[in-house]
Amino acid sequence: MKQDNGLSTRELIIQLLKTNGELSARDLTEHLGITGMAVRRHIDALERDGLIEPRTVRQPMGRPTAVYSLTAQAEHYFPKKYHAVALDLLGELASEAGEGMVERLFERRKETLFQKYANAMENKALSEKVAALASIQNENGYMAEWEQQNEDEYILKEHNCPISQIANKYNHACKCELGLFESLLGADVVRTECLAKGGKKCVYHIRKRKQHAD
Repeated sequence: MKQDNGLSTRELIIQLLKTNGELSARDLTEHLGITGMAVRRHIDALERDGLIEPRTVRQPMGRPTAVYSLTAQAEHYFPKKYHAVALDLLGELASEAGEGMVERLFERRKETLFQKYANAMENKALSEKVAALASIQNENGYMAEWEQQNEDEYILKEHNCPISQIANKYNHACKCELGLFESLLGADVVRTECLAKGGKKCVYHIRKRKQHAD
C-alpha cells in the first residue's frame, strides 16, 4: 500500500482497516513497516478509545490469531457527503415545487424536532431548559455551551454547525432553528452571531419572557 506521509500511524491503521476489513497485528506490521511492538501500542490505544475491536480466528495449525476491524464509532474519521446529497435533493424540490415548498419542509422539520424534545423541557426552570438544549445540541454535533448572564438571561453558543452548507444556501433553516429554540425554551431568543452568515459561531441571547398581567 502506498502510504500518505501526511497521515499519522494511528490514522494509517484506521485507513488500512477501512480498506481491508480485518487485519491482524502481523498484517499491520507488514503494511506499515514498523515494529510489532509499535503496532501493538497503537492497537491497544485504538481499542481503548473504542475505535477497533478484535475477533479471534482459529488457524489450521498453531494458536488462534486476533484480527481487528473498525467499530461504528470510527466512521467519523471518514468524510461524508450527506450535505451534498441533501443540497441536490432540495434543489430538485425547489425546481419542481418552488422555494415555498423547501421552506415548508424546514417548518415540518422544526415541528418534528419540537415533538421529539418537548418532553425534556417539561416542568423545568429556564436555566435547566437551556442546559438541556445545550446537551441536545451537543449530541447532534453543534459543540454547544451555555452561560448565565443574570437571573433571567442566558447565552447559548454553538461552535459548529453540521448543516452549515445547507444553511448557507437556505436561510430558512436558521430561521427555523431560532423558532425551535423559542418554542422549546418558552423564552425570547435573539441570534446575534451566525456561522452561516460568516460568524465564528452561532450565539443566542435568551431572556425569560415577562408575564403580562390580565
